Amino acid sequence: MPPATLLTDIAVTIDTDALLPRLHLKPQSPEAREFRALAIEAQRVARPKAAFLIGYINARDNESVVIAGTRFASRVLSVNLSAVHRVFAYVATCGTELNEWAASLTDVLQQFWAEELKVTALRTATTQVFAAISHENPGQMASMNPGSLADWPLTEQRPFFHLLGDLPQQLGVTLSDSCIMTPNKSVTGFRFGNDSGYVNCRLCPREDCPGRAAPYEPELYAQRYESAD
Repeated sequence: MPPATLLTDIAVTIDTDALLPRLHLKPQSPEAREFRALAIEAQRVARPKAAFLIGYINARDNESVVIAGTRFASRVLSVNLSAVHRVFAYVATCGTELNEWAASLTDVLQQFWAEELKVTALRTATTQVFAAISHENPGQMASMNPGSLADWPLTEQRPFFHLLGDLPQQLGVTLSDSCIMTPNKSVTGFRFGNDSGYVNCRLCPREDCPGRAAPYEPELYAQRYESAD
């Protein structure tokens, strides 16, 4: 495989005004002032990171795909990658620095706010790694993430981490026996060329997901994936 690309010098700018409505805080309230002070500290501490590597597709069948010698079991993934010959395997994280800072907080409300600040750092890292991937592969792209769909469950993090090698360790990201990542505000996934406008959310029935990016389409799996042979 080609050498991996690491992004370890990612600056974070926290827009507190944009976060206040998400946290149900009134701009002039004492709580909002406290949150702004916390956000300044988080921005000082935060060192989000990301990395990606290019993996070439070796083989595929109806239910799985082999990428750089590692097998991934997913009907949806196999169909989505049917027209491409390579993927970009990425990992992004809010960073151990911000995670440890958040863990040091003792106030329950501040702990809650810190999780949202960690999400902001993770989104910054994800945006940066997507931009770096687009530089390598211009054009419309899509992503799939282990654990985002029943068809590609969280246990698929194990082969994903195998594919990534020591990249997660270099970023301070670890995987537990139950396939949970630390820091908890971390994400892995495949980025790949896609002209159909694929979004995971279109196949996910979870109604209360705060990160939903597209409406659920109940008929899509039957239309596109059951009939894809």
